[in-house]
Amino acid sequence: MTKVKMKTKRAAAKRFKVTATGKILRMRGARGHNRTKKAKRTIRAFDKMVEVAPADRHRFKQLLPYSL
Repeated sequence: MTKVKMKTKRAAAKRFKVTATGKILRMRGARGHNRTKKAKRTIRAFDKMVEVAPADRHRFKQLLPYSL
């Protein structure tokens, strides 16, 4: 009898990146529209990935089983 493999949630795999050290990175929100009224510095900050909060990391074990 073979063991059933867990499936990766493809939506999560497209939205999050896991680094070699195990950190989970995400893009910031507020990137879709109304960017012209924001400062250039703020717009550049939205284009960088940031780490997911430690309190939320336990949720990603099931979403991305083979990357953590």
